[in-house]
Amino acid sequence: MKQPELSRRISLLQATAINMTDMVGIGPFIVLSLVATTMHGPGFLYAWVAGAVLSFIDAMVWSELGATFPMAGGSYNFLKEGFGPRTGKLMSFLFVWQTMIQAPLVIASAAIGFAHYAGYILPLGFWGTKAVSGGMVLLIIFMLYRKIETIGRISVLLWMGVLVTMAWIIGGGIAHGRFMEPIRHVNDGLQLNYAFATALGMASVKTVYSYLGYYNVCHLGGEITRPEKNIPRSMLISIAGISVLYLCMNISVASVLPQDQIEQSSFVVSEFIEALMGSTAAKIGTVLILWVAFASVFSATLGYSRIPYAAAKDGAFFSVFARLHPTKNFPHVSLLVLGGVAFVFSLLFKIKEVIDAILAMRIMIQFIAQAVGLMLLSRRNGRTFFKWHMPLYPIPVILAILIWACIFISTGPHMMLAGLTVTIAGVIVYVIKSRLPVRHL
Repeated sequence: MKQPELSRRISLLQATAINMTDMVGIGPFIVLSLVATTMHGPGFLYAWVAGAVLSFIDAMVWSELGATFPMAGGSYNFLKEGFGPRTGKLMSFLFVWQTMIQAPLVIASAAIGFAHYAGYILPLGFWGTKAVSGGMVLLIIFMLYRKIETIGRISVLLWMGVLVTMAWIIGGGIAHGRFMEPIRHVNDGLQLNYAFATALGMASVKTVYSYLGYYNVCHLGGEITRPEKNIPRSMLISIAGISVLYLCMNISVASVLPQDQIEQSSFVVSEFIEALMGSTAAKIGTVLILWVAFASVFSATLGYSRIPYAAAKDGAFFSVFARLHPTKNFPHVSLLVLGGVAFVFSLLFKIKEVIDAILAMRIMIQFIAQAVGLMLLSRRNGRTFFKWHMPLYPIPVILAILIWACIFISTGPHMMLAGLTVTIAGVIVYVIKSRLPVRHL
């Protein structure tokens, strides 16, 4: 009997939709106030520009690797190939190891943010908030329990809701008539000194979190049509589109609400709509924001579920994760396990606790090590080996490594220690696993 296999059914449009819905989750609506508070002035727009610049630079690394190794699992394959037979096994295992923790954190953070913003419409209380966040994770798992071509169509529908929501927010600011005011005053009180650099670094931790997801298509590499072209294109189109949307959204909000209200608000975009159109419109806008948050969790969970599957299929992780659904051909065990852990996390944590933790855990292995692996591959195989080529190599790779290192430091000593602890624990588990007979995988 032929074993079920992943099929290439996701088009460029669907891949871009999956990426953009992952990127525009609840993140920008939650962290807008946090970024404004950190920068404390109209210069907070620079933090959003910094996040976009880093995303573009890092996407070049992902594009070269994703186009060359278009397989399920993304970074798992990139690290294994980049670091070679021996070290590559360790690095790829560490990536899967931290994915089993940080992927549920990402899913849970969006679910928690969803429940938080729902409080604008109906105050939920402590237990009500937990019920909504946990219920959202369960609903996502139910919706993803189907064939990939169906999921591709659902992603496009969710993406349309994202675009409508962002267009309404931006259009409201433009119609207000003061859209250019935040840009004219962006440098008011700005001093290029150590304090500004520190604040920009701390704020960029939050904006980068909002841009994360531009690489989601790489995790679905085994299901993308014409991957050598569509993977890079979908990432670069996604980042360009989202950068414009984020900047315009922040400018719109800043053109209507005073700086103090932006910094102190828990529902800043809902209050922005209320100031322009009244409470009924604000509630409708909040529903659309919740649509965006739901779409993001849907997309992120889809991509992450392919990582343990790819590692298990390769014999580097527990074999149960390699199972595909017998009729729908998707990694159902991986989806259920990650979703189950995310459900627990959604009941335990708060949104602000997980943002820094997500970045601190993944920067060293997924971003910095992956960029190093690309340079090692280039040295061994030459530049002609890659199916897509970044301009000005190796400058973007070096810049990506340096910027990610700065972001890692900006997460703070506690989160840096947490990230290192998870990595060290992964090394210990890897050593133990490597000494066990193969049948124990």
